[in-house]
Amino acid sequence: MKIFRAEWRKLRRPTLFFGSMGAVVAVTALVVSLLFLLIDSEMGNADRGQRITRDILALPSGISIGFSSSAGLLGIVALCVFAAQTAQEYTYGTLRSLLVREPRRIRLLIGKYLSMGLFAFFTVLFSAISSVVLAFALSGTAKVSTVAWTTSEAWTNLFETFVNVLISTFGYGTIGMVLGLLLRSPISSISIGVGWLFIVESILSIAWSPSGNWLPGSLLSVVANGGAPIGVTDVPSYSEAFIRVSAMTTAAALVTGYMFKRRDVAS
Repeated sequence: MKIFRAEWRKLRRPTLFFGSMGAVVAVTALVVSLLFLLIDSEMGNADRGQRITRDILALPSGISIGFSSSAGLLGIVALCVFAAQTAQEYTYGTLRSLLVREPRRIRLLIGKYLSMGLFAFFTVLFSAISSVVLAFALSGTAKVSTVAWTTSEAWTNLFETFVNVLISTFGYGTIGMVLGLLLRSPISSISIGVGWLFIVESILSIAWSPSGNWLPGSLLSVVANGGAPIGVTDVPSYSEAFIRVSAMTTAAALVTGYMFKRRDVAS
């Protein structure tokens, strides 16, 4: 608990906490605004140029579409925070001091991870709230019926989407923490993580479509959407994607944790 509180004290700094939450609300607002304001655009109003029509948005699941579409951006925030907060202990030379107070290294990592996990929870919560509020605000402009959005089915779907996006965000965060421990540099960890998940994976998926069934970024996208994203076919089911990405991140975390436990922090 002391480790958790110590890490949370750093994460709750106004410049970091409110700055990150402001960025989350801004990117969520951008995604939701494009979804409703470009509803009649021939260029599409969703990812990959897909069109999400009024009929789809008027369904009980329509209230969650903008939120789930923001999952990738929330993942970037989580990856950056987890990677930076982990790697900067090496950059600033504070890891030795932490290990003097808490020599049990795995316990130290777990405490830091749980604290950053709470931070990730708040990013998803802020995104969900801003997404729902903006969806109702823009529904009139886009001429989308909101009758089905107030049903129990809609709120159940929203809760399920919240859980899926939270799981996806934790997945991105875990990858960020692993990279932070391996590379020991915030800049390298963030640049490599973002570059791989959002650039290299896109190129690999285009060059060889089946590769997307095993790439962590693509699998996390399936998890966040509760299945195949709208307009996307030939992807694993939700359960398959969840099992595969869970196995990958768990294996990476165990190997990295073992290395952290055995490796000299000064090397």
